[in-house]
Amino acid sequence: MTSTAPTAVVSGLNPAQQEAVAHFEGPILVLAGAGSGKTRVLTARVANLIEHHGVDPARILTVTFTNKAAGEMRERIGRLLGEEPRGMWSGTFHSIGARMLRRHAALVGRTPNYTIYDETDSLGVIKRIMERLRISPKEVTPKAIAGRISDAKNALSTPEELASSAFDPITRAAAAVFAELEPELRSGNAVSFDDLLVLPVRIFRDHPDIRDRYSEQFRFILVDEYQDTNRAQYQFIRSLAHTHSNVMVVGDDDQSIYGWRGADIRNILDFERHFPSARVVRLEENYRSTPNILAVANAAISANVGRKGKTLRATLPGGEQVTEVATLDERDEAEWIVEEIKARQSRDGIALSDAAVLYRTNSQSRALEDSFRRHAMPYRLVGSVRFYDRREIRDLVSYLKLIANPWDDEAFRRAVSVPKRGLGETSIDTLAEVARKAGVPMLEAAGRADLVDVLRPAARKTLAEFAAMIARMRETAAEASVDELLRDLIDTIQYGAYLHAEGPESARDRGDNVNALINGAAELVVDEGGEVGLTPLDHFLQRAMLIAGVDVLDSSADAVTLMTLHNAKGLEFPLVIVAGLEDGLFPLGQSIDEPALLEEERRLFYVGVTRAEKKLYLTHAETRRRNGETMPSMRSRFLKEIPAGMLEERKTIKLRSLGRRSMFVESPSRATWGERAMRRNHGTPDWRKPARDPDIDVSQDEAQYVRGERIRHKLFGGGTIAEIAGAGRDVKAVIDFDDENVGRKTIKLAYTTLERGLG
Repeated sequence: MTSTAPTAVVSGLNPAQQEAVAHFEGPILVLAGAGSGKTRVLTARVANLIEHHGVDPARILTVTFTNKAAGEMRERIGRLLGEEPRGMWSGTFHSIGARMLRRHAALVGRTPNYTIYDETDSLGVIKRIMERLRISPKEVTPKAIAGRISDAKNALSTPEELASSAFDPITRAAAAVFAELEPELRSGNAVSFDDLLVLPVRIFRDHPDIRDRYSEQFRFILVDEYQDTNRAQYQFIRSLAHTHSNVMVVGDDDQSIYGWRGADIRNILDFERHFPSARVVRLEENYRSTPNILAVANAAISANVGRKGKTLRATLPGGEQVTEVATLDERDEAEWIVEEIKARQSRDGIALSDAAVLYRTNSQSRALEDSFRRHAMPYRLVGSVRFYDRREIRDLVSYLKLIANPWDDEAFRRAVSVPKRGLGETSIDTLAEVARKAGVPMLEAAGRADLVDVLRPAARKTLAEFAAMIARMRETAAEASVDELLRDLIDTIQYGAYLHAEGPESARDRGDNVNALINGAAELVVDEGGEVGLTPLDHFLQRAMLIAGVDVLDSSADAVTLMTLHNAKGLEFPLVIVAGLEDGLFPLGQSIDEPALLEEERRLFYVGVTRAEKKLYLTHAETRRRNGETMPSMRSRFLKEIPAGMLEERKTIKLRSLGRRSMFVESPSRATWGERAMRRNHGTPDWRKPARDPDIDVSQDEAQYVRGERIRHKLFGGGTIAEIAGAGRDVKAVIDFDDENVGRKTIKLAYTTLERGLG
């Protein structure tokens, strides 16, 4: 059924946008090309439903992929209506799932004040289960097991189903850990990030009355970025639309770039099969980029087979040609990028914040950052260490988690160890075992004399004092604001003195972050919106766990933005440079012989191209360092697929004077050797499997350590990596050594050799 829309709502919309906005009942798929005004369509349709059709905002659900997008959508709807759409649910899949889960926590063995475990918390639980099951981290890493379990959860597979398909050691180990994980999380009154979707879907399946109640409540469902949904997200929406099918999904199959984390492009490609009466509207008019940029984008994506098909049409006039720049190596590439931005700044008056440098892997930022620092050009690095992942923030948040949820053993383990209280790992493990046998959380066991009598007197006294302090803080939390609670906590545990003991520079930087945490808590405005059991502290912790990197991107800073292409999705800049366009790097070597992976890499290239509004540069290097060796590079096949004449070709001065490309690229036999060299570095069998992390380092010479990894130092013995920072030869690891007399040390990796997986 279709309908007209009020003139005010559709004013300025093109015919395709008007058609989507005016649609009333029944399913609709809006294929929204990059820069085609999809957010405007979503907000205008909500306004039309409320203003023209009289739909109560409380009957509408809008789902986005970032908190920032959800907030912007509510604001725009409010402007269209002249007032806020009170009662409307709007948020990310995970925030909406968390809200529903709080209402029905008892159905999955939790209470409404459950803890959301992030990746580090979940890895901690997995490591302990592995120890119990005697699965050696030398043979199977906890991160690999976590990845397999996450994939299984998002595919809605059970531990039994994963076990039945386990044909390799990693999957067999993952299935064994998966079987123990849910009881462990339940006993800690905790959920993983994936559970925020999986558990609501399970509730819908096991309790049809609850599913039907939500379906009746949300008579109109609008989903943004539908091409990025996984199996669990699809089933979540399908359940909510169960009684009416009034669902609008907006997305672009050409921008589906998250297959590595379970996103299923078939959800959007098969939408008409899932909802046979669906109307399809294509938004092809682009309001962002110039015709020359769009010509390159259309040419690039046309090589893909698995797509619905559409052609972006420019609404802007003229514009510069897209420039391809060949450079000598990654240092020359970085220098050219900085110099070109400088030239644009002085010649055209662009602001630094107008420029973005996009790359395939995080490791590429090293050379870029070196060059930006050398030229004293301000830059901001998106997607490095998330604020809530910084060590000092994790320390304090662990206390807040424990205060909010006394069953959270992961939070207990971290909080009781910072600052150090003379409790060794053996004492903590003994306490954990005692608590497990008694069926109580570690915090309760710490305060019970009858359970800790196996420990030495000093440890018993320390644990009792710690438990009493947390109990007092719980009383404070019932009355105080979160920022007041934090100040009280910091004073009580003397956290400032603890930071100062590490040195003045570290204390200053970490102290600034602590102040930022307090300020953020002070600015918290709680709108419970009908959520059950959501105290200010619960609200603060939920926001901290669900916030994304792009949600906190400061657009006011006058600095060049450096980020991976995955992080750039949804953003736009007047000037964009896509760097590192070489086979084996972009596209990644693992995708070259895998058609599905190669198509996703091509979609990622398309995303990069369509971030540019006025000017686009595409750069590549003749040689690049990989695994400590300078290797020849091959110009990316994505560049070769663009018709001749579309790109303005340039070479750097260094390449023209020092280039050796003719030695290994221009003749067919040398090119073949160059490609073989690429395959040696990027095409091993393991690389052919889908990557868990799309920004993996495929071109860096430094060892890739991760937080939580076990190592052994020849002098200090076994330990666990708590933090990694820096780049190149300046990479430093913060390591918590098992020996209490050694404690925590910061070690520059260039000056030492660590044995991995030991300890």
